Amino acid sequence: MPTEKRNRPRVLIPESDLERRLDELARQIDADYADCPELVCVGVLKGSVFFLVELLRRLEVPVVMDFLQASSYGSGTTPGEVRIRKDLELSVRGKDVLLVEDIVDTGYTLRTILDLLRWRGARSVKLCALLDKASRREVEVPIDYLGFPIDDVFVVGYGLDYDEKYRNLPYVGVLEGDL
Repeated sequence: MPTEKRNRPRVLIPESDLERRLDELARQIDADYADCPELVCVGVLKGSVFFLVELLRRLEVPVVMDFLQASSYGSGTTPGEVRIRKDLELSVRGKDVLLVEDIVDTGYTLRTILDLLRWRGARSVKLCALLDKASRREVEVPIDYLGFPIDDVFVVGYGLDYDEKYRNLPYVGVLEGDL
């Protein structure tokens, strides 16, 4: 983990780039779901909240929103069992589902969530991720809508945190201790 600094993190993806990419993603999602009567958008807590809200504000297709929270338990850096800590309140059976996540890293947690949504009878499940750290991927996870690929750096801001701090930054940044 990076050493926390008093200075603001170095900007990796500025707010203007985030805004532009959100507009592009929303147009693509609107086109893909133009005939969908209701898109169930599921945010993965807590990191996806800023991304999810800003994305949904731009969508024109009818949406409903729900959240789930998952944790991966394991020893050290070894991937462990994925547990759902907060489950959906809405049923996804027969619905088109858009899973919205802040970052795709190893893929273990997202693979479990995607499989769970399909097992629960979702008509379709697609993944929209703000960031992709492909170099860390251990489990294949298809990303249908991607904001930005990034290198293997520790990022904060725009919902991403370090010890629950920095989520409120309007950009994605790298903590100085991780340069």
